[in-house]
Amino acid sequence: MEGLFVLAQTQAAPRSAFVQLLPIFIIFAIFYFLLIAPMRKRQKALQAMVDALKKGDRVLTSGGIYGEVVAVEGSVVHLRIADNVRVRVAKSAISGLESPQEESKQ
Repeated sequence: MEGLFVLAQTQAAPRSAFVQLLPIFIIFAIFYFLLIAPMRKRQKALQAMVDALKKGDRVLTSGGIYGEVVAVEGSVVHLRIADNVRVRVAKSAISGLESPQEESKQ
């Protein structure tokens, strides 16, 4: 009787490694298309905007400071945040351009 039990266990078809890993590949694909790809697209757009900064652009820093670009020197941006007030900010701290709605409130 014990021999039949062992025979029944060995007769079960083993699942291939690909079939076992298929759910993991599917989950990774979902994460890629829902999270990673849009994040990379936004990051590339932000980098292109920062690289194209020029004098006169109105920007918002990651610290929440609005300012106007006075000069761009390598990785540093000089911002005018008020009359006679200028600050040096790293380019990486620029989070975006000021939107038209925010400009009209001032």
